[in-house]
This record gives sequence, C-alpha cells and structure tokens, in this order.
Amino acid sequence: MIELASYDSTWPARFAEEAARLWNACGPGVRRIDHVGSTSVPGLEAKPIIDVQITVGVVAPLADWVDRLARIGYTHHPSPDDVEYPFFHQPAGWAHTHHVHLCAPESVIGRATLALRDYLREHPAERDAYAIEKHRLAALYVGDTADRREAYASAKSPFLDPLIARALQLGYPRG
Repeated sequence: MIELASYDSTWPARFAEEAARLWNACGPGVRRIDHVGSTSVPGLEAKPIIDVQITVGVVAPLADWVDRLARIGYTHHPSPDDVEYPFFHQPAGWAHTHHVHLCAPESVIGRATLALRDYLREHPAERDAYAIEKHRLAALYVGDTADRREAYASAKSPFLDPLIARALQLGYPRG
C-alpha cells in the first residue's frame, strides 16, 4: 500500500541532518544539496521518505558517486535515467527512509524538480489539488511491491507535467 502521511514538521530537520552526512561523504564535486519531493513542501502529505537532490559538477563516472554514497549506506538503483539523474536509496530494502538523486547543474530533470518544489511551496491551492490526486492514485495502486510503487509514481505524471511546465514558464526554480 502507498502510505501517505500528513506533513511532518520534522522533515526539514531530518533533511538537514542527512544533507550534512551527504556533504561529508560526497565531498569534492558537490555544488548544492536540496530537499525535494513532497516532504520538502510544507503542508503537503507525502510518503514519509526524505528526497534529496545533489547537484554535482559532473555525474560521470557514476562509479565514483556509487562508492561515496555506499560508504554511508546508500544503494544505487540502476535505471535508464542514470546518465542524467541516477537514483540511490537507504536502506537497501523497503521501506526506504531516504532517496537521493544526483544531477549536473544543466540537468533538465534536476531543474524541473526544483521548479515544482518551489511552485508548490508558493501555490497552496495547487499543492492541495496535488494531495487529492496523490490520494486518488494511492487508492488505485494498492500493494506493497516495487511495481506498484513505480506505477503510482508514473501515474502522477499527467497531473505534474503541466504544473512543471507552468512553474518553468513562470521562472521557477527561485533559488
């Protein structure tokens, strides 16, 4: 089952704690570390997983980042997105507590992720509509398997893609 939790005011502190660990583990090459995803938007219900985006000078060779992140308990989940937005999680098994994506400064996916976060933070009506959509989809994609979680994530695209386009058109991300 897709678990959606009410916004937890400790999520920003949990991100900050993890960001410090990530800075120490990843060191040279890191340009910024951002709290992204639903846990980064005050008032938004979310899967209770802290999502982190690490902007690095260059993603390749990926093996260097895999090694650095493995030292602090992150597992790389290979995918076709590895060229632009490789994904790591902690712990190795489900349920995850943290997700990390790497991206280069020019990453289209990375910029869209920050734009959506900033847009939802400043547009509570859109944030609340997204929460409703998340609940609708969670009810459709019942089951605690990787396939169900992936289907749920993919099913959000028709709702999110227009929001991201609007956010980018309005000049997001802001910072």
